[in-house]
Amino acid sequence: MKKYTIFQKWSGVSPYIWAVMSILPFYFIFQSSSTPEIITGLILTVLFFISLRFAFISRRWPVYLWTSILIGISLTMSILFAFIYFAFYIAYYNGNIKNRVAFLTLYIIHLVATTFSINYNLVLQKEIFLTQLPFNIIIWISVILLPFNIFNKKKQEKLEEQLEDANKRIAELVKQEERQRIARDLHDTLGQSLSMIGLKSDLARKLIHKDPEKARHELKDVQQTARTALNEVRKMVSQMRGIRIKEEIVRVKEILRAAEIEFEYIQAESIKEISLFYENMISMIIKEAVNNVVKHSQATRCTIEISQSEEELRLMIKDNGIGTNSDKDVIDGHGLQGMRERLEFVNGSLEIITNDGTTLIINIPNVRKQDEVEGLL
Repeated sequence: MKKYTIFQKWSGVSPYIWAVMSILPFYFIFQSSSTPEIITGLILTVLFFISLRFAFISRRWPVYLWTSILIGISLTMSILFAFIYFAFYIAYYNGNIKNRVAFLTLYIIHLVATTFSINYNLVLQKEIFLTQLPFNIIIWISVILLPFNIFNKKKQEKLEEQLEDANKRIAELVKQEERQRIARDLHDTLGQSLSMIGLKSDLARKLIHKDPEKARHELKDVQQTARTALNEVRKMVSQMRGIRIKEEIVRVKEILRAAEIEFEYIQAESIKEISLFYENMISMIIKEAVNNVVKHSQATRCTIEISQSEEELRLMIKDNGIGTNSDKDVIDGHGLQGMRERLEFVNGSLEIITNDGTTLIINIPNVRKQDEVEGLL
């Protein structure tokens, strides 16, 4: 059975707050003893909600028209009935205006009108206004803060949507590039081998009766070519699978042990949800960096540290070797250019410190696991 609740999960309490506020103008209107004022108040209330509806669906210059009508009705209601709660509706609507110039213009006009209506009622010392003075002050503060809060929130949501679209495009581009790479690899790996197998098979078929020994030799070549092609396919599939950081760390440990270099690995416990695409890239960077340590650093100790924050993933590779002797080595040498090219693809950065050995600090923007990228590797 369905569970019915007073406050629906998808909307919270906001619809009920708006519903209560929609009843308030009638309370203020019926405080008046004059029938014409009551009729005027009812007509203005109906016109206000109709104008508010048209304001939300309007674009360009009608925004100014409907907002001006709303402000006029709100100002009239505050003068006749000391009712300024319509200002809260207008403040909420102003925050949803997308054009910055229109937003600021109407925000200033509405703020001036609301300030005038509050001061007007304070001067007249209307009893119904004074009894609700704290709430009226809250409305005035809302008129100041609420539009900017909503406007900035809408702007942030728009930027997040654009970022999500950009991430989807990147995922599609990566997927397309991966497909092209796979097609090239298959063509280069299997195309020539299969062509060779076809030619030698035809030759063996023609020679099987004329020269059985030569046909047997051709069939051995076919067998060897098929095995070579199979090994190449296995190697290609293994590369497509990607390399996990844990797997690479195990290899690194073996390489450094063989080179008689002491190894320390530090990993924060909070590291999680890294896509295989990122893990593969980080593993390749670690592999290249450790190869440099073994070949060029003359180090006796190497430390790898991986940490993760809300903003980025940080990889530090440090050795106590002889360091880098020239700027050219830093810019072009020892595979560092390849690291930079990989990092540029994901807006990462590489910093090199050459005091007391060499320290590589790699920062990569923290992107959580994505099925699109995960699925293509």
